[in-house]
Amino acid sequence: MAKKKMQFLFITPHLSEGEFEALRELIYKKSGIVLNEGKRDLIQSRLGKILRQQGIPSFKEYYHLVVNDYTGRELAQLLDAICTNVTHFFRENEHFNFLKSVVIPACDAKKSIKIWSAGCSSGEEPYCIAITLLETIKDIESWGIKVLATDISTRVLRKATIGAYQKSELAVLSKSLLHKYFQRGTSEWCDYYQIRPDVKKLIDFKRLNLLEPFMFKTKFNVIFCRNVMIYFDKTIREILINRFYKHLVSGGYLFVGHAESLIDLKHNFKYIKPAIYQKV
Repeated sequence: MAKKKMQFLFITPHLSEGEFEALRELIYKKSGIVLNEGKRDLIQSRLGKILRQQGIPSFKEYYHLVVNDYTGRELAQLLDAICTNVTHFFRENEHFNFLKSVVIPACDAKKSIKIWSAGCSSGEEPYCIAITLLETIKDIESWGIKVLATDISTRVLRKATIGAYQKSELAVLSKSLLHKYFQRGTSEWCDYYQIRPDVKKLIDFKRLNLLEPFMFKTKFNVIFCRNVMIYFDKTIREILINRFYKHLVSGGYLFVGHAESLIDLKHNFKYIKPAIYQKV
């Protein structure tokens, strides 16, 4: 008579108050992201998946695993799990219209423009920046163009680097833009549209934690940091926008999300219009 194999069901342990506080403090220290008490169930759910996958019996042991992992891989996985990435093509389109009508013409004399998408998520924002440049600049090969796209999440950066999107994700695009800048995917990407190489070549994707030093040798004409600072407290927001100020050229612009404001922060930016500020 054949013996039955015993199967063990791994049950996600309960996240205690002390464990939640320890993880919340770690996440704030390493990323600046603020998690209030209402996020406890989210942490239990998302990090619980990691515990199940790795067979870790408690959140306490998981915490020690992360803080003692000097490769940084466990921390990167933790931050991937807790980050919420919601975006779409040409989100808050006023910024792209301003880029087209104000910023690009102002850079025409030098034939040079440098733009940073800070918190680029799955790539929609930097690809929209590149498309706007291609649509606006006729002799683009004669320009010096740099679009830097960064995010703390390696998970969304993988999607951004591939640049493949389902048709439903591209519904906001006109047919002409879709056909001009995307191509139908092949083999495993047959149900997707993939960004064309002439768009992708304008963008440099990199992982960057905004709390870490900015090791840039150049300054930017525009920094997009939209719907990112809503996850930070006032202290971190103030530090961050003043670091952005230092990394903009004189007259450069900072675009933030329409749900964000610099009104209660100490800074030297000039208010231009909702969600648009200028270094003066």
